[in-house]
Amino acid sequence: MCSFPRQSDSWVFDELYRAGKIELELVPQGNLACRIQAAGMGLGAVFTPTGFGTLLAEGKETRHIEGKDYVLEYPIKADFALIKAHQGDRWGNLVYNKSARNFGPIMAMAADVTIAQVSELVELGQLDPEHIITPGIFIQHVVAVDAANGTGAEQ
Repeated sequence: MCSFPRQSDSWVFDELYRAGKIELELVPQGNLACRIQAAGMGLGAVFTPTGFGTLLAEGKETRHIEGKDYVLEYPIKADFALIKAHQGDRWGNLVYNKSARNFGPIMAMAADVTIAQVSELVELGQLDPEHIITPGIFIQHVVAVDAANGTGAEQ
């Protein structure tokens, strides 16, 4: 799962896709977030208005609810999630910078195993509980990475 599989040097993806060894499903970013969040919340499926009446809705169940049309979208669950946070403690409580908090928390909820890379590993109790976005219950491994040289150690 990724938000942009095609780049100028994406020959590995191209080869696997053409060989039928990997699938590509185009999903609007809002629907992607909704489907990941639905998996993390344990929902069976969700209705969303995005994509109704377009090629993205072909073959999917639709409903007209209270005057508005919706498309049924199923959750996307992951075996593993690799996420990045600004700060974290050894229990996996995480604080993010800016847009890193968009997909990180919901991916942590939707994955069976989540590995969090943190720029700053802090002692237990150092994080302000009001700033923790992802609680440690969703994180199985924390890796502190030194931003200067890219090396890390698992905690």
